[in-house]
Amino acid sequence: MAETNPVDRLALHPALGGIPLVLGGNVFGWTIDRDRSFAVLDAFFEAGGRMIDTAEGYSDWVPGNQGGESEAIIGAWMESRGVRAAMRIGTKTGQGGGPNVLRPEKVRQALEGSLERLRTDYVDLYYAHRDDLTTPLDEVVSVYNEAFRTGRARELGASNYSAERLSGIRAVARKAGAQPFTVIQPHYNLVARSQFEGALQDMAVRDDIAVMPYYGLAAGFLTGKYNSPEDWAGSGRSGGLDRAVTDGAWAKLDALRRVAAQLGATPAQLALAWLRTRPGVAAPIASATTPEQVRELAGAARLDLPVDVCDILE
Repeated sequence: MAETNPVDRLALHPALGGIPLVLGGNVFGWTIDRDRSFAVLDAFFEAGGRMIDTAEGYSDWVPGNQGGESEAIIGAWMESRGVRAAMRIGTKTGQGGGPNVLRPEKVRQALEGSLERLRTDYVDLYYAHRDDLTTPLDEVVSVYNEAFRTGRARELGASNYSAERLSGIRAVARKAGAQPFTVIQPHYNLVARSQFEGALQDMAVRDDIAVMPYYGLAAGFLTGKYNSPEDWAGSGRSGGLDRAVTDGAWAKLDALRRVAAQLGATPAQLALAWLRTRPGVAAPIASATTPEQVRELAGAARLDLPVDVCDILE
């Protein structure tokens, strides 16, 4: 079956009404409460942002939470502002990636729950959050195709899939005449590149799969506000930051700071603008906890990088 460009369908391009930046919703109901989340969402909308990424599991890791807190906040915000039609909402199921997490009955139930919390009758993008190695691929294809054909999901995506598994599930969809996954969400940024670069990136470019990398700022490491691991000790993001500091990460951060200063930009803006130059990337995902941070991140969408800058950051 013919596939139209998913970026066009999701209206991510500035000419189609939105800046090439996706707001990460993992902080809503975690590091910021409803009122502060509304302030961030208002600032994002005012800056031209039109796509938000969330998941049914956000933020079930917080004591007292059950999951779905992020979706509920986003849904309440859209309803109160009357902006549902203008927004592009992506959500996911299968966060843990455990056995049978993508069985059809579980996906149907999860999608209904997400729609209820988001106060809408469709999502613009519905992801398999993590690969389910137990459920047969044809069953996963069938239930996601069902969501697409009924209009409850306008685009289908896969998060944290390997190139081999993504190729396999797309092949099953093609054989069945079903809607394939046309969007992927890998962990990818300036200091975490192995998950995406190589076979997965090659496939995305070859097959016109839209890529929306998460952890675009490496859990905040690439904002440049940290100078040593001691700076984040005990914070809610310490785990992600510890993982971000791979071999050479501090040298990359030094280069990022230096080049950003030369361009009159911030390290965060440069890190996100660099992602937009990567083959296959439609828009990076980044989260913010204040309106000021939103405005800074939105500046990345207006930052065009010379080729030599990209070479320096390589």
